[in-house]
This record gives sequence, structure tokens and C-alpha cells, in this order.
Amino acid sequence: MGQAAVNQDLAVSQQWPQFAPRALAAGFRSVHALPMRLRDNVIGALNVFTDDRIVATDDDLLVAQALADAATIAILQDQAIREAQVVAAQLNGALTSRIAIEQAKGILAERAEVDMQEAFSRLRRYSRDHNRQLSAVATELINGTLPADAIASLGRRVEAKLPH
Repeated sequence: MGQAAVNQDLAVSQQWPQFAPRALAAGFRSVHALPMRLRDNVIGALNVFTDDRIVATDDDLLVAQALADAATIAILQDQAIREAQVVAAQLNGALTSRIAIEQAKGILAERAEVDMQEAFSRLRRYSRDHNRQLSAVATELINGTLPADAIASLGRRVEAKLPH
């Protein structure tokens, strides 16, 4: 793997038993496969097809390998950019979620007259009891689509069960 396969006559090659007949039918006669790699990381191959049986010269192969190397760098850079964008989006989502949770804790602490830790505990308990994401519950609480009393009262029910 990672080695060039050059000057391959598709009419006689046994290397690609399913591909060769289709390539020949499409009018191709030879193929040159050059590795797309960065150091030891092979990501694919650049294939050059010709419609006659010419033999590629060393200069032809040097140019083709340079193109394969440039394509490899472009592909790997694109992949790195996409991965960085995914991580950035995940971090942004986590930050947005955290901000909503902190705001919801403040609302609950004020309404239920409890400290922030107890407000968070009630918010989390409500999320678990209703099988909902904590950030979604927090957002609904902030938007007013979920009444704060529905969550604020959770602690009161627990406190009522404790013996005095």
C-alpha cells in the first residue's frame, strides 16, 4: 500500500478484474495510480487514465506525484478545518447551554428563596423526572414557557416529607 502503480495496460492487467473491463469500455487503455500520502499516512490515490497505451515518462510521473501531494495537503487541511469547526460548534453549544443553566438557577433561587446550589439541584431533578435535557428545561424556564413554580416547588415537597 502506498506504492505507485504506473504504466498499467488495462487490456492485460489482472490487478483490477472488475474495473478494467469497464474502463476499457469507456475508452481508457492505461492507468497510473499515484499514492496520496503525507509522511506515512496514505489517504488514497490519484489515478491518471489515458486513452492510448503510452508509457508515462519519469517527468510525467514527477508532475503527477506533485499533483497528488498538493491534493493530499488540500484534503487534509479541509478535514482539519471541518474538525475544528465541529469542535468550535460543540464548545459554543456547551457555553450557550451553561449560560442558560446559570440564568435558570438565578431565576429559581429568587423564586424559591434558596441558594444557587439548591436551585441547580431542583432544576436537575425536574429534568431527570421529566426525562428532558437540562439545557432545554433551563431555556424554557428563561423564556417563560415553563413556569418557575413547577420547579421551585420540588424542594418544598421533599422538605415536607422530612420528619421534624
